Amino acid sequence: MTNKLLLAASFSAVLATAAATHAATEQNQSSSAVLLQGFHWNSHDYDWYSVMQANVNSIDNLGATHVWFAPVSDAASDEGYLPRELYDVTTNYGTEQQLRTLVASLNAKGIDSVADIVINHRVGTTDWADFTNPTWGSWAVTCNDEWPGATGACDTGEGYAAARDIDHTNGTVQGDLISWIRDFLFNDIGFKGLRYDYSKGYDAYYAGLYANAVSPSFCVGEVWTDLNINDVNPHRQQLVDFVSGTGGACGVFDFTTKGMLNEALHNNDYGRLSINGVPSGAIGWWPQKMVTFVDNHDTGPSEGCGIGQNHWPVPCDKVMQGYAYILTHPGIPTVYWAHAYDWGMYDAIKALVDIRKSEGLTSTSSVDIKAAQNGLYAAVIDGKVAVKIGPNSWAPSGANWELKASGTNYAVWVIGEQPPASRTVIFVYGQTQAGQDMFIRGGIDHGYAAANLGKNCTSSNYECAIPIIHNNLNNATTAGWKANDNYLDWYGVEASQSSAAEGSAADWTTNVWPSSWGAERTVAVDGYGVTPLNVYGQHYWMLDVEMDCSATVNGWFELKTYISNGPGWEADVNQSGTPYASGNHFAQCGKINVFSRGSSNATIVDF
Repeated sequence: MTNKLLLAASFSAVLATAAATHAATEQNQSSSAVLLQGFHWNSHDYDWYSVMQANVNSIDNLGATHVWFAPVSDAASDEGYLPRELYDVTTNYGTEQQLRTLVASLNAKGIDSVADIVINHRVGTTDWADFTNPTWGSWAVTCNDEWPGATGACDTGEGYAAARDIDHTNGTVQGDLISWIRDFLFNDIGFKGLRYDYSKGYDAYYAGLYANAVSPSFCVGEVWTDLNINDVNPHRQQLVDFVSGTGGACGVFDFTTKGMLNEALHNNDYGRLSINGVPSGAIGWWPQKMVTFVDNHDTGPSEGCGIGQNHWPVPCDKVMQGYAYILTHPGIPTVYWAHAYDWGMYDAIKALVDIRKSEGLTSTSSVDIKAAQNGLYAAVIDGKVAVKIGPNSWAPSGANWELKASGTNYAVWVIGEQPPASRTVIFVYGQTQAGQDMFIRGGIDHGYAAANLGKNCTSSNYECAIPIIHNNLNNATTAGWKANDNYLDWYGVEASQSSAAEGSAADWTTNVWPSSWGAERTVAVDGYGVTPLNVYGQHYWMLDVEMDCSATVNGWFELKTYISNGPGWEADVNQSGTPYASGNHFAQCGKINVFSRGSSNATIVDF
């Protein structure tokens, strides 16, 4: 054990100065696992194995690769966390036969069952420490336990007053626990993974010892300690020390990420999720060994908000923001049964799991944090999935992002194939004075989209906006406004766009350039002035873009103009021949569209 402890101390010293080296040296350990916690605090009241059995197909459909069971052994507590006779697996959750059938059914779906291993402590069959099945004596209880009859070696971790602390230095204890896990739970019943309860109660070396003896497909420890939100490094250090103490045989629940999500969601302080541009949880140090979660049977509610343990919950109305975070970020995410099956969030969670799987996100995916501030967290994962949580608006820059999942204060996009772009030109006549510029806003009417297209358009999801790429960047005045202008939209300034932009900037054009004006200016060279496309006259402002026609209504979209420093918005118009009624101009994607401010007339021609 001394060598193991020295290894942990050495690892801690290295980590403090070069934590990032973990990802570089252990990239081959990335995992695409998704863990379902298959119970909540009150599950023992519901003939639980029957409930799980009835949901085997939906568990598979959800995308879970592993299912964490409640403790399966006879216990002095209804929930199973005061184990008594280890080999008696008929409990409040169901019978031994129900358990065997359930595990076999999950195995048939390719889903591994994870046993909750409660080995820090144990209760006697009828008294303090009369252990049976397997039978142990006073030598199995640590010397500093509350029971005065204990004769074992002293505890290698924190004490647990509700039961007898077990001496893991004892060879008989070690052998009996390995036989119970390997021969009975794994080889006989069919479990394949381990979840260690109260892992801070004994040295991590022993968790590694038992794991190495049974070769689980999944192994995670519970190390839940106090968190100082203003200095998370000691907390992260405890988590990685557990992992290193097991020799890398087991991961650990990322309670640091849990705590920082709590802070972000309770206090609108989404800056808590980033430290120097890196995730603030332990996923920012050693992601492939971190198992993330929103809430579990201890920290959060069970059947409904406020029911159950509820010791350290996220706000009930912000749970899906938490899932949008963990199911897109590195680490191995956990879905809590209560959220999916009792709170009606199954479909919303499944949509996020589907994105994780379809886009190939793993425990070691890269994170590019775009915003972490009051009201907003946003990041791009592996360069192909974007996520935002929080009440503030944000959307990823670029024209080929597709919104795949959204809900109250969260949205997730994936980068799709570059849409077939069609050159689209808009000319709008409007006389201006020096210092005035024309901007164009547009897209699809929100009411029409809701009634006819099944879209719920907001400033955060851009479903009623049209992706564009500006063709004309030669005008020194408007080029800065066009930077990061990725949509023709109704909302004004986009993320990272100049705050002076009142929409998509247009350029002044003419069909002739009188000699009295001096040297001729052209769109081709100067970004404004004469262009062959303008055969209509002077003072026609032009928006020339590549447009995604698939985002329009059968090729149609709306627009309205704004002139800065004076005239402002143009009046409503009543254009004929449009796909639906509106007070805006209607244009067609892939064509030249000619309008005049405040006029209902329109000319639409091919190139």
